[in-house]
Amino acid sequence: MSIIDAHAHLWMRQNTVVDGQCIRTLSPNGSRSEFFGQEVQMLPPFMIDGCNSAEVFLSNMDYARVGGAVIVQEIIDGLQNDYLREVQQKYATRFFCYAMPELRTEMQRKLGLGTPLEQATQLLDSGFRGLAFPGHRLFAPDSGIALNSPEMMDIYKLMEQRGAFLSMCLYDGDYHVQQMKEVIAECPDLTIVIGHFGMVTVPGWMEQIKLAHNRNVYVESGGITWLFNSEFYPYPSAIRAIRAAADEVGIRKLMWGSDYPRTITAITYKMSYDFVLKDPENLLSEADKRAFLGENAERLYGFYDVPLLPYIKNMSE
Repeated sequence: MSIIDAHAHLWMRQNTVVDGQCIRTLSPNGSRSEFFGQEVQMLPPFMIDGCNSAEVFLSNMDYARVGGAVIVQEIIDGLQNDYLREVQQKYATRFFCYAMPELRTEMQRKLGLGTPLEQATQLLDSGFRGLAFPGHRLFAPDSGIALNSPEMMDIYKLMEQRGAFLSMCLYDGDYHVQQMKEVIAECPDLTIVIGHFGMVTVPGWMEQIKLAHNRNVYVESGGITWLFNSEFYPYPSAIRAIRAAADEVGIRKLMWGSDYPRTITAITYKMSYDFVLKDPENLLSEADKRAFLGENAERLYGFYDVPLLPYIKNMSE
């Protein structure tokens, strides 16, 4: 089975400000971060230098037999465009990396960046094939920035013209659904991937999933184990949600994502997809599992040269 992770994160250094609060790696234990006034376990405890590198992720991927991964960005990690450009060039067959423009005016001034449209143009010109927007943070009700503003529409239209991918995580429930429908109507040939499985544990989540009835809209499950963390492995409610979404829009529109590395502070990387293989209620067919865990992302993003990874026996077996 070819396994592709459709939602993961990488960063060289976490040091940014969001809503006036610092998010930064702490010392001497670099696996922990200051996060909105709290100390949190941001990385697994063995990653002590604060660097969430491609090489460490590849080691996890090889062990879990994950052939490729899609790297999205989050404002809580700071802009990682320079690093991800290097990763994309160095490991072209293993990673698809999204760039992220800085939309916040105060951060544009601080970092000496151009307008969001200028940034988007430069990022696409530099070789990125997609732009990611953590809309649940950037376009939250109190943000003052609209997902479907004229400025954002200009970016989407540029992306549509360039054949670029749009990764968009939406605010809880159906808050952004009508705005996304306007984006889809204005840019019918723009390929859009909705993240976090529609924030599946929040009422109204299926309205986000229904956006995938549109020809070029897909959904990935990054963070689904975090959203069902109170239930924990093997996440039977997550399997039921995947089945419900597949019944609504078809399994070919859905992709597995891990939200690595934050989710593997609670579970191993393999466990973040292994619960789908276990499926104790047999809600998913073998064909469903192959499509969800790899074939759909492989086809959409063009992962055609990923390695076939052998099983390596554990020392403890």
